[in-house]
Amino acid sequence: MEAALVVLVVAIALGFDYTNGFHDAANAIATSVSTRALTPRVALAMAAVMNFVGALLGTEVAETIATSIVDLQDASNHTALVVVLCALIGAIAWNLITWWFGLPSSSTHSLIGGLVGAGLAGGLPIYGQSIIDKVVLPMVFSPLIGFVLAYLVMVGVLWIFRNASPSRVTRRFRIAQTASAAAMALGHGLQDAQKTMGVIYMALATVGWASDGVIPLWVKLAAAGAISLGTYSGGWRIMRTLGRRIIELDPARGFVAESVSALVLYANAFILHAPVSTTHTITSAIMGVGATRRLSAVRWGVAKNIGAAWVLTIPAAAAVAAVTTWILHPMLG
Repeated sequence: MEAALVVLVVAIALGFDYTNGFHDAANAIATSVSTRALTPRVALAMAAVMNFVGALLGTEVAETIATSIVDLQDASNHTALVVVLCALIGAIAWNLITWWFGLPSSSTHSLIGGLVGAGLAGGLPIYGQSIIDKVVLPMVFSPLIGFVLAYLVMVGVLWIFRNASPSRVTRRFRIAQTASAAAMALGHGLQDAQKTMGVIYMALATVGWASDGVIPLWVKLAAAGAISLGTYSGGWRIMRTLGRRIIELDPARGFVAESVSALVLYANAFILHAPVSTTHTITSAIMGVGATRRLSAVRWGVAKNIGAAWVLTIPAAAAVAAVTTWILHPMLG
C-alpha cells in the first residue's frame, strides 16, 4: 500500500508541476508577447527550454519546501503520504480554478497552503515560525520590492533615453526583451520546479527511498520536464491578464519588468532560499513600470481582483487540502 501511495504522490506531483507550467507560463512571456518582441509559440518554446535549465540549477528552494512547512518526522508513513497527496490535490484544484478565471495567482502559495491545510487536518505539527520567515515575509516583501524597484529602474531608463528617437528605443528594447524574457523563464524554472522536487522528496524520504538531503537526479529531470511541458502548452487566459489588462506595455517597460522580476527570483532562490511567487513578482513589477506613466494608467480594478486571488490562495488551497485529507485518510487506510 505504501509503495502504491508513493507512486501516486509522484504522479500527482508531476501533474501539479505541469499545471504550474501552463498556469505560470504567462509570468515569463506575457510582456514580451504583448509588446510583439516575440511570437507566442517562439516565446513558449524559449520559456520551456529555460524552465528546464533553471530547474537544474539548485535545490535550496526544494529543501525549504521539504523541511520547513510541515513536520512529517513523527507521523506514520501512511499519514505522511496521505498528507502530501492531499496537499497536492488542494494546490492543483486552486491552480485550475484561478486559471479558468484568468487570475494570475501563485502556484507556490497554492502548494504551501495545501501542505499547511493537509498537515493540520492530518494532526501533524506545522513549522509556524519557519513559514513566517520563509513564506509570509517573502510573500509580502517580494511584490513590494518588485514594484518599487521596477518603478525606479523605469524612471532611470526614461531619463537616460529622454532625448533618443522613440522608434529606435522601441526597436532596441524589443530585441533586448528576448534576453529579459529568457532570464524570467530561467527564474521561473529555478523557483517553481524545485517546489515539486521538494514534495516528491518528502514522499520518497518517508519510506526510505531517498537518502537524507539528496534529491535524486531522476526527480530533478522529471520535475524539470513536467514544468517545461506545461509551459509549452501555454496559459493564454492568464497571459491576456498580465500582458494587456493591467496596462498596455511598451518594449522598454516590458524589458524592465522582466529584468527586475528575474533579479528578485534569483536573490530569493540563491541567497534567501525562499520559495517566492513568480506570479506576484512579475505582476507587481508590471504595475511598477506602469505607474511611471501615471498612477491612473494602471487598471487598478484588475489589480484589485488579482490581489484578492493572492490573499485567498493559501487559505483556499489549505481548505481544499484539509477536506480532502478528512475524506481520503480513512478511505486509504
